[in-house]
Formats: sequence, C-alpha cells, structure tokens
Amino acid sequence: MTETSARDRIVRVAAALLAEGGRDAVTTRAVSRAAGVQAPTIYRQFGDMRGLLDAAASYGFAAYLHAQAAQEPAEDPVDDLRRGWDMHVGFGVANPAFHTLMYGDPRPGVRSTAARVAADIFRQLVVRVAEAGRLRVGVDRAAEMVHAASCGVTLTLIQGGDPDLSPATREALVAAVCADSPAARAIRPPDRPVRHAVALRAALAEVAVGFSPAERTLLAEWLDRLAGAARPPTA
Repeated sequence: MTETSARDRIVRVAAALLAEGGRDAVTTRAVSRAAGVQAPTIYRQFGDMRGLLDAAASYGFAAYLHAQAAQEPAEDPVDDLRRGWDMHVGFGVANPAFHTLMYGDPRPGVRSTAARVAADIFRQLVVRVAEAGRLRVGVDRAAEMVHAASCGVTLTLIQGGDPDLSPATREALVAAVCADSPAARAIRPPDRPVRHAVALRAALAEVAVGFSPAERTLLAEWLDRLAGAARPPTA
C-alpha cells in the first residue's frame, strides 16, 4: 500500500466512523483496525488526531459538494445565494458531527479546511450578486455576514431549534446585503451608487487591465471606501 493510498483509506475510514458514531468514534485504535494500518502511519500522515478529524470533515463536505455540483446555477444570483445557504445549513443538520468539527470548536486564528471551502463558496456566490449590481455592501463584509449567520443557525438547529429559523434568518440577511428584493426596499431605498461601486470593485481585475498597479490600487481603495459607506440597515 502506497503512502497516498494509505492516506486516502485512513480519511475514508475516519469519515465513515465520524458519520456513524460522531467524534468519539474516531479513535486511533478504531481507525487503525478499519484502515488496516499501524498507529504511527496515522500520525505520520496527519500529525495528530486533530489533523485527521479535519481531513475527515473536509472529505465528508467535499463528497456532499460533489453530489450538489450537477445543479445548474440559478439565473438570479440572489436565488443562488439562497440555495447556497440552504445547502450549507442542510449539510450541517444532516451531518452534525461534520458541522460541529468544522465550526463547533473554534481556535483563534485557525479555520478548518472544510470551513475555508464553505467560506469561499459563499464569497463566490456573493461576487455574482455584486457583479449583477445588486449588492449593497462590500463583498467581503456580505460574505462574512452570510457565512457566520448560516453557521450559527445550523448549530442552533442541531441543538433542536425551530426549523423556521433558517429561512427567516436567510431572508433577513438577503434584505440586509442585497438590493432589489421587496424586503430590502421595505427597509430602505436601494443605494444605487454604492451598488455600482461594489459591482465595479468585484470586476476590477477584468476592467482595469490597462491600468498601472498604482492606478489599480488607488481605484480599489476608492471603491472600497464607497462600498464601506453602506452598512447593513439597523432598523
């Protein structure tokens, strides 16, 4: 058995144990026995059990994403953002052990691989909204808000929270960060100039090809300041 095949087998076994019995089921002895390897192999490949658990959570999340990848993007980027939220929450509720590993044991300055992937997915969805001129705050702020809120809602649902909490919170976030929705207009009129600044900032790498590095940096700073002028509504 090669090092690569041993690593893959260990990860698959750990992910299966995690799904079946939770974090406590993923022990060195259980993984060694099921994967047909010695304990030193596990530590050589992953450093410690935390590294193995991170790899197992990432494997489980990647498998779920692969199953969802066949879906075509929605024509409306805001609807795609909604679907991304539902997918993230749905995965966590259906796979609480994986979600808890991704988010339930935070360490300052450290984010699991699977959590980084989830954050990147949300950012890509938010960028699409920005490029359509429908984002009313900066891309980074919007992506962080949506990601953080979806994580909190999922952990609450895992603990037995009201299932209606997810769509209600999702729509509140959509109203806060996206323009053009009825809910957003009910809170305050859309800020068209800010939305255009956010859209241009998201596409800056494409439209500023002929600019010097200094010009691109300055324009990015101006656009970020314009985008920062809009904050999520407080009332």
